[in-house]
Amino acid sequence: MKVGDKATIMKQFTESDIKTFSDISCDRNPIHLDEEYAKTTRFKKRIVHGFLVGSLISAVIATKLPGPGSIYLSQTMDFKAPVFHGDIITAEVTIEEIIKNRIFILDTKCINQNGLFVIEGKAHILFEP
Repeated sequence: MKVGDKATIMKQFTESDIKTFSDISCDRNPIHLDEEYAKTTRFKKRIVHGFLVGSLISAVIATKLPGPGSIYLSQTMDFKAPVFHGDIITAEVTIEEIIKNRIFILDTKCINQNGLFVIEGKAHILFEP
């Protein structure tokens, strides 16, 4: 692994994903679950939980880059745009810096099917393969 290496994962968020995440997280905000309520908001339709979308970043880190043995030290996430039910999101992780082959500083982002950045952030990972 070296600076500049990149990995991605893509997922379309389904009704089932959103319901399951809501049940597991106990986040039952109607903006995610209730179409009639969502129509009264600035988004005009339901949005996917931000942390559900952000979990795709964790999936890339845990399975691809750096991969198994990755332990989160920190993660920032700036939510740039809403993700709607049915959107297809690509999570992208790029190695920015490697400190003593154990600490990785990663650029993290999620991008929708239209090329719009929906999350941008940084992760610090301890890598113990």
